[in-house]
Amino acid sequence: MASESWAQAVDEQEAAAESDKAAQSLLNKLIRNNLVNTTNQVEVLQKDPNSPLYSVKSFEELRLKPQLLQGVYAMGFNRPSKIQETALPMMLAEPPQNLIAQSQSGTGKTAAFVLAMLSHVDPNNKYPQCLCVSPTYELALQTGKVIEQMGKYYPEVKLVYAIRGNKLERGSKLQEQIVIGTPGTMLDWCNKFRFIDPKKIRVFVLDEADVMIATQGHQDQSIRIQRTLPKNCQMLLFSATFEESVWSFAQRIVPEPNIIKLKREEETLDTIKQYFVLCNSREEKFQALCNIYGAITIAQAMIFCHTRKTAGWLAGELSREGHQVALLSGEMQVEQRAAVIDRFRDGKEKVLVTTNVCARGIDVEQVSVVINFDLPVDKDGNPDNETYLHRIGRTGRFGKRGLAINMVDSKMSMNILNRIQEHFNKKIERLDTDDLDEIEKIAN
Repeated sequence: MASESWAQAVDEQEAAAESDKAAQSLLNKLIRNNLVNTTNQVEVLQKDPNSPLYSVKSFEELRLKPQLLQGVYAMGFNRPSKIQETALPMMLAEPPQNLIAQSQSGTGKTAAFVLAMLSHVDPNNKYPQCLCVSPTYELALQTGKVIEQMGKYYPEVKLVYAIRGNKLERGSKLQEQIVIGTPGTMLDWCNKFRFIDPKKIRVFVLDEADVMIATQGHQDQSIRIQRTLPKNCQMLLFSATFEESVWSFAQRIVPEPNIIKLKREEETLDTIKQYFVLCNSREEKFQALCNIYGAITIAQAMIFCHTRKTAGWLAGELSREGHQVALLSGEMQVEQRAAVIDRFRDGKEKVLVTTNVCARGIDVEQVSVVINFDLPVDKDGNPDNETYLHRIGRTGRFGKRGLAINMVDSKMSMNILNRIQEHFNKKIERLDTDDLDEIEKIAN
């Protein structure tokens, strides 16, 4: 690929879609049909080091109301997840304890704080007692669904959404005990319209804090809500990441917190065989891809392209060759993306062609091959090592062996591959796609 077209490809990268943390977070929620089976360790820092540290191995130990226990089991939770084991005893303690918790998507944090809210509510009091702030309407809706599922056998507890478009008459007083919404509307309902009496709030949940503070104004609005709440209100803050900005925000919102961190498992390349294929053009890359695909009995494959345009072209060409192909890219609505991933996970399509939108957070156990049709680069044309790791990390998961094949079609892309090798200190072998026996050998 010539340097101008490479630069153009970089410019075409879907920066908006890929930097949209809220969309990625929602996508993860929509495609998770069960908890991540993580072996990650939980680190706990307590505000009172002399206080005994409790953790539970069953929901019965929490002495939940029977109707909540029934709701938990109806949702398919048989035992608490790693983060729930430690977080729930803190959240349900009397007097209430404040908590800052970090854990990746799919570890059960939404279910944990929903259970805390439902447990602290007094259904006899017909006014708001729990506020949950989410960065977007869609994420608020997902949390609301969890409340409805878990509170299925507890119908006395009602829920209302503080979101733009949900208009109430001036002078109204809410009778629902739980309010979920976005920061701006929640602030208006508390301060401007006084639909909510902040002094009666028992639990304040700030969900997706890292997504929240990426949005202009949300940080300030959340702090203004928090300042109106009583001193004994329980503060719970959750975030998938803890960069410095998130950390300083969390400490402003949550006084005297307990802190739970879920140590991330380092993604490793040890179980992944890596190769590169030398080509001279996009068409040659496509031919090489067909040769590879023909020689491997693939469970499922993910093919990463640099731009939507290339991904669309490649998906079309593969379909014309008779392959079952799914296409995933940034202009699709989040719900559409989730539907595509579900079809791929169910094996209805064997190949998923995508851009970086899909490089993180998607675990499909059957993926055995990842192909970089284009190598990942940043906006300056330098190797994007982190994205490379996330991309090929879609294979070789759960301790299985995986195969990653990189397409190289210019001196520039060869240079990028060499720098990726140096960064990871891993040699990437050359593969001749005319040697079908060799491809079969490395795949099996």
